[in-house]
Amino acid sequence: VQLQASGGGLAQAGDSLRLSCTTSRRAFSEHAIGWFRQAPGKEREFVGGISRGGGSNTIYADSVVGRFTISRDNARNTAYLQMNSLKPEDTAVYYCAAKRSVFYYVPREDFEYNYWGQGTQVTVSS
Repeated sequence: VQLQASGGGLAQAGDSLRLSCTTSRRAFSEHAIGWFRQAPGKEREFVGGISRGGGSNTIYADSVVGRFTISRDNARNTAYLQMNSLKPEDTAVYYCAAKRSVFYYVPREDFEYNYWGQGTQVTVSS
């Protein structure tokens, strides 16, 4: 599964952005999708993820709960990261990742994911 993340850009604090994670490969629906981010000088961190299939299970890092929402559209082979109420500390390169998974499981650790997108830059100014 080859992934491509897009939708990043410049935003002001309080603005919203929506990132997309797409693939041209089949079996997208069989994969849990995770979103990660890496700020300059910091380690990559888990942002949130969505389970396979209909995506009935979503989990989020505490820092984004209530502001970010993950969804998926399997007909379009696309997952989304809706980011609202952006803060300067959300500035990072955002990556999506995929793991063929079971049921409701959503991995939190980056090493659990098999496939990665190339990343998209999000910059939030105050």
